[in-house]
Amino acid sequence: MPVASLLILILVALFLMVFFYFIPIGLWISAVAAGVKISFFNLIGMRLRRVVPSLIVAPMIKSYKAGLDLNTDQLEAHYLAEGNVDRVVDALIAAQRAEIDLTFERAAAIDLAGRDVLKAVQMSVNPKVIQTPVVTAVAMDGIQVMATARVTVRANIDRLVGGAGEETILARVGEGIVTTVGSADAHTKVLENPDSISKTVLQKGLDSGTAFEILSIDIADVDVGKNIGAELQTDQAEADKEIAQAKAEEKRAMAVAQEQEMKAKVQEMQAKVVEAEADVPKAMAEALSSGNMGVMDYMNLQNIKADTEMRDSISGLDAKSNDRSESKKSSKRDKE
Repeated sequence: MPVASLLILILVALFLMVFFYFIPIGLWISAVAAGVKISFFNLIGMRLRRVVPSLIVAPMIKSYKAGLDLNTDQLEAHYLAEGNVDRVVDALIAAQRAEIDLTFERAAAIDLAGRDVLKAVQMSVNPKVIQTPVVTAVAMDGIQVMATARVTVRANIDRLVGGAGEETILARVGEGIVTTVGSADAHTKVLENPDSISKTVLQKGLDSGTAFEILSIDIADVDVGKNIGAELQTDQAEADKEIAQAKAEEKRAMAVAQEQEMKAKVQEMQAKVVEAEADVPKAMAEALSSGNMGVMDYMNLQNIKADTEMRDSISGLDAKSNDRSESKKSSKRDKE
């Protein structure tokens, strides 16, 4: 084969590849067969704008068959904004079938907000039931009550953008259960009428500012827990006891310190007495040498001292004899 013919075949192949890349003939035929008017220039423009034609043409065919009035510019703009075109079109078709007023702009905004617009439309038709975790509350009599609730919600299309999610609904319902149980005089009233919880919670308008509408709140289970009031009183009594023990220990320590202080003072006084007694012989010697005290005075003083010691010894012997007589009498009584 000549070189010129080979080059011509290569150029033709490259041209066909580029042509079919920019103009997907199969996709164009499908659109024309479905009645969707789309030109080659639109397909080429999509390629140049880096839009995948199949992600625009297929939803366009679907919307046309469903009777929706959409154009390729709207779908391309949503695609370029990193939205899910196919999901938005499916949501619009579902909303039309369910007779829900939903425009393309609203659906695109919901999709770009990060919410599943198709799931929201389905939830508007088929409400969803969400169950709260176990909510623990304490009645006024101190008894703990544990309750769980099933909340039936329906998506609110108008509040999907900027509205709070399921977590907010569950938190508000839990708060309402705690408030209702806490205001009850006794836990038995809650057990007798669990529907009073749902009625009180429903009256609070908990779906305000959320992306859902609460249809009903049903109490699934109510159980009795601990006696929190008694536990608190026990803990308070234990704390009071520890405080009293601490105060008593503080007083005892102060008494011991005062006793030690008094002992120290007594020892100090005894030391001073011993010191003073040691000075007595010196003073007597000085008095004798200076003539302020005579020998007879000194002898009289010694006699008085001897007499005092004798009296002390006699009184000691009398005390011992009295103790012996008392012990003999007690032993006789024990024998008798």
